[in-house]
Amino acid sequence: QVRLVESGGGSVETGGSLRLSCEASGYDFSRYCMGWFRQSPEKEREGVASITFAGGIGGGTTYYADSVKGRFSIARDDAKNTLYLQLNSLQPEDTAMYYCARGPLIFCGSGARVRDFTDWGQGTQVTVSS
Repeated sequence: QVRLVESGGGSVETGGSLRLSCEASGYDFSRYCMGWFRQSPEKEREGVASITFAGGIGGGTTYYADSVKGRFSIARDDAKNTLYLQLNSLQPEDTAMYYCARGPLIFCGSGARVRDFTDWGQGTQVTVSS
């Protein structure tokens, strides 16, 4: 079955950086849109970034929420079945549980809508102190 395992979360100060990883198994990782989401206790789960099927040549089309553009970067390594999220210039409002998720086959539809993603990891906590 589909399994997604996130890692790399932690506690940093404002302006710090983290790199999240998501190891996928149980399906053909390379053929699917993948996304990162986050949720804090007082907010609904929101899409942070997504990346489409890379076509076997690396890359993939990316999408970012306005709140993280220029600070976060999503990438995939299909040879390792792993999704990444580089978080730079972290702010206290970035504090949340971060989840990776499997989206539709090939494309991601409209960015990173929660309802378009069907399988989820258990999450990794990111805490940013001021």
